Amino acid sequence: MRNHLPVTLLAVKLLLAPGFVVGASLAARRFGSRIGGLIAGLPVVAGPILLVYALAHGRVFAAGAAAGTLLGLVSLIAFVVVYARLAGRVFWGASMLAGWLAFAVATAAFSAVSLPAGAALGLAGAGLLVGIVSLPRPGPEVRAHPAPPAWDLPVRAGCALVLVLTLTAVAGWLGPQLSGLLAPFPIITTVLATFTHAQRGTDELLRLLRGLIGGFGAFALFCFALAVSLRGLDIAAAFVLASLLALLAQGATIVLARGEPAAAGIPEI
Repeated sequence: MRNHLPVTLLAVKLLLAPGFVVGASLAARRFGSRIGGLIAGLPVVAGPILLVYALAHGRVFAAGAAAGTLLGLVSLIAFVVVYARLAGRVFWGASMLAGWLAFAVATAAFSAVSLPAGAALGLAGAGLLVGIVSLPRPGPEVRAHPAPPAWDLPVRAGCALVLVLTLTAVAGWLGPQLSGLLAPFPIITTVLATFTHAQRGTDELLRLLRGLIGGFGAFALFCFALAVSLRGLDIAAAFVLASLLALLAQGATIVLARGEPAAAGIPEI
């Protein structure tokens, strides 16, 4: 197993996160930005990063990192809210940098805090509610959009890969708490938000970000399940269990979101 570990880690880094970014991007094109955001709200980057932590540093390290990731999810919500509230007034690069700053400030604040998984889950849930209320509402949906350029998906995947490699490279000396806080760094969110903002405008961006926030409940459930189960199950079983719970929760959310009649006055997620 140890002989194959470097190859396994490399495959996780090279394939999973960029592949998820491409998949979420295609889902947004096919089903709309809101559904694409809900799909991207799954731990499609933090999950592979936590798997790398488990394979490289062991189950106890990964369990601690998963608990820290629940707090990091609040930092990710801060990025989403700051980006969304600035998006209509500044260009995508300024929104991105301001969102990253919000993430960094929240991460610095949480770095001195260590909470049990249950308390961290409660804090993440409160952050989700505040995030949903704080997001601006988009204008009417425009069905027709220009076709994206041929380089669009490869560049999105490349951006995700660079950010994943950077985060996993520094995890060993940061420890489980700070590594967990950084695992939700807005990799897929940054890629999807900036490309959507630049290519489709503010309203489509807001639909995407509202979908992301709505999908973060499954993200939180995934991390909580890992933080609890990794201490008693092996790596494969813990990740399968956490993934199934997240997928079930997200599947139910997507079905409900697609079934909402747009004209019925029902508030969006």
